[in-house]
Amino acid sequence: MKISIIGLADDRFNRPLQLIANLFFEESQILKAYNEENDVQIKFTLKEEANVSVSAELKDSAGNIIYSDYQKEMLPSNSEKERFKQIKNAVAHVYLTVLQDWTKITQKWGILTGIRPTKLLHRKVRDGISSELAHQQLKDDYLITDEKIELMQQIVDRQLTVVPDLYSLQEEVSIYIGIPFCPTKCAYCTFPAYAINGRQGSVESFLGGLHYEMRKIGEWLKEKGVRITTVYFGGGTPTSITANEMDMLYEEMYTSFPDVEHIREITVEAGRPDTITLEKLEVLKKWNIDRISINPQSYTQETLKAIGRHHTVVETIDKYHLARSKGMNNINMDLIIGLPGEGISEFVHSLAETEKLMPESLTVHTLSFKRASEMTKNKEKYKVAEREEVEKMMGLAQVWTKDHGYVPYYLYRQKNILGNLENVGYCIPNQESIYNIMIMEEQQTIIGLGCGAASKFIEPSTGKITHFANPKDPKTYNDSYETYTEDKLNILDEIFSKKSSLA
Repeated sequence: MKISIIGLADDRFNRPLQLIANLFFEESQILKAYNEENDVQIKFTLKEEANVSVSAELKDSAGNIIYSDYQKEMLPSNSEKERFKQIKNAVAHVYLTVLQDWTKITQKWGILTGIRPTKLLHRKVRDGISSELAHQQLKDDYLITDEKIELMQQIVDRQLTVVPDLYSLQEEVSIYIGIPFCPTKCAYCTFPAYAINGRQGSVESFLGGLHYEMRKIGEWLKEKGVRITTVYFGGGTPTSITANEMDMLYEEMYTSFPDVEHIREITVEAGRPDTITLEKLEVLKKWNIDRISINPQSYTQETLKAIGRHHTVVETIDKYHLARSKGMNNINMDLIIGLPGEGISEFVHSLAETEKLMPESLTVHTLSFKRASEMTKNKEKYKVAEREEVEKMMGLAQVWTKDHGYVPYYLYRQKNILGNLENVGYCIPNQESIYNIMIMEEQQTIIGLGCGAASKFIEPSTGKITHFANPKDPKTYNDSYETYTEDKLNILDEIFSKKSSLA
């Protein structure tokens, strides 16, 4: 789909125009001028005074014309960036409207293309805005539908029930620990994940660096009196390493980190069932870790083969029961909507198999074509469901979870996600992952340790986020972990000195 855009010369509009076009069309190209080869032309008129006023006229090759306009008061802004954001949102408003009217496709998330929509509602709650007014503002400003606003409200309510001090946790931090190894690489994956076979030397070197990071960060936390809210072992698959290596890693955590016994939650991703053994489960239990993930993704064997997961459906079920027998009492399982070759019948089957197990939480993902994944590079090999069928599968998940006593407690969205939908975490009440809430709502600093681990340092006074990422490949990490650790400590010093001065 080639779209000619007329009347918006500022290059800062290019990315939002492209992102919104991608919601409607699998392949789209924005042309910033009239072009005879276009499929559709959209002419904008933009005026900036006390109000920002935008109109858009869409004309297609058949001569059809669609018109939309929008006007909003310009709020005082502290920077040019904030001022332009108001203008950009007004342009997006009319752009989305004419494309919806032309394609007859309603975008339930409106103009939102970011991954954390619930942050918008949290901000309004913190500002003391009533639910009724907040919902109307979300609808007016972003064109979000009532259905998605209701989902946002359910999640915000649940999060504040589980973490009532969510808005006052800036004095604490959470820790993410990345283990960059898996049995194999899944076709849809872009996480730092390397097939572990033949890499034992690399694994040992990596773990040495990780232990160093944990010790240094732990020393700083103890010295500053900073508590840890949650710890999350992700990856990759953290249970890819040996039981002995896991044992030493958790011993390091208890030795280095402050007051581990009072950390609210420690989670270990055991997502690949083929990495779970009795010996590893006993190590988890030894260190009082009982929240894990065992991720089937699908209960159709042909699908698992197609996406590069080498475990079997039977193995997923057997390892789930083994984990239960060893005292794992807070198990999450993931399902992915829209995997290659899967439609409604396959997803209904996955829900029926989930019903036999009833994990404490179920995270329902919608397949996203991530830019660097094997699946995206070879799209012609992977046939996926159409938008309408994907939406029906999400609807089935919503009904199933409600009927079985699960509640939604966090969500996030991704670029190039099928049907412009979302990923939703559901759980039995009071079995929520606090880490998932913290990472999505960005209310506190999260320190990333290990290969590919991303840190988010949050300034309490402004909410400004500083991103910092460790190297993704083990060799680069092994060569430079001391430098990266020092860099993180310097950022922590700066942020927590500001907190002290504010106090």
